[in-house]
Amino acid sequence: MVYLAIRLVGLLVLAWLSAANDEALVDNLQAWDGHWYLEIAANGYAGVDPSMVDGFGNRYPETPMAFFPGYPWLITALSLVPGVSVVGAAITASLACGVVAAYGLARLGRLVGGSHLAGLLLVVLFAAAPMSVVLSMAYSEALFCALAIWAMVGVVERNWLLAGLCCAGAGLVRPTAAALIGVVGLAALVAIVRRRDTWRPWLAIVLAPAGMLAYIGWVGLQTGSLTGYFALQQRGWSSAFDGGQATFKFMIEALTTDKSVLETFTVWIVLAALVLLVLCVRQRMPWPLVAFAAAVVVLDLGSDGLMYSKVRLMLPAFPLLIPVAIGLARRRTTTAVTTAVLLVFFGSWFGAYSLTAWQYAI
Repeated sequence: MVYLAIRLVGLLVLAWLSAANDEALVDNLQAWDGHWYLEIAANGYAGVDPSMVDGFGNRYPETPMAFFPGYPWLITALSLVPGVSVVGAAITASLACGVVAAYGLARLGRLVGGSHLAGLLLVVLFAAAPMSVVLSMAYSEALFCALAIWAMVGVVERNWLLAGLCCAGAGLVRPTAAALIGVVGLAALVAIVRRRDTWRPWLAIVLAPAGMLAYIGWVGLQTGSLTGYFALQQRGWSSAFDGGQATFKFMIEALTTDKSVLETFTVWIVLAALVLLVLCVRQRMPWPLVAFAAAVVVLDLGSDGLMYSKVRLMLPAFPLLIPVAIGLARRRTTTAVTTAVLLVFFGSWFGAYSLTAWQYAI
């Protein structure tokens, strides 16, 4: 209920800014990458509208393969329900996955934070995060986050089958699954070395990379190169790991020159994420959670590409919010509620502004 209430606030703010910019709400909910997912869901990779192009305005036979199939498959399945359109199925899928993610976050908050309130506040912070607007859109973030959260629940509770299956599913949704695969695999390996849980950690090691390897391998067969997926990402969206050089340059320029409000806020949110990562380490959170958050941040900030997507791509780094949730749970109720309300409205505005008033969107 709390999660859906916050997402409703986000939708109302998005509707307001959409009207202010003479845009339709439904168009914004399926904008940008959403068009690709909807086309793939409706027509398959081979049937994507040929007028759709990559980040440089080009189109190649393999261009649609830059988008993983997990979310389009879910859309296709839901659209089989009589009376449900492809767009309706996509929005429904995102909202439903967000609810699943919220249950996982509440559970993690109780496990790590030690109280029901910490779990509830973790749900609030996630639902109100900057760029949480994508959790209501035809985007794959809600599905990926749900799978990643429950994979981490499996690791913390040493439920290796749950961790492995969720990790395998995440590998069919987003390339960020590489971070999840590494952490789940390492946690399972540690359990094996310590002779815990008998043979069960082997399930996670075998299952975790299955989804991502299957899709990367399929793209390799289609392109005739084992590195075909990474090549098309580099060629179409200039997405490659450069160790953070491009991100550092962007941040320095945003803080020292005349940049837009969105660019400036993006840099401060990135800096806040780095501070939260330090807090996660200092509070001695379970190392798999810290490692996963760190891996997501490194993959995001260490990659070239669209700088304006940095905040959105950090959304799966949900463990960063745990220290804040624990801290608020220990404060007076008025302090916790006031802080939460401010964060809800800031996050709702930031996402809606990024999607409507900012010309480069997300």
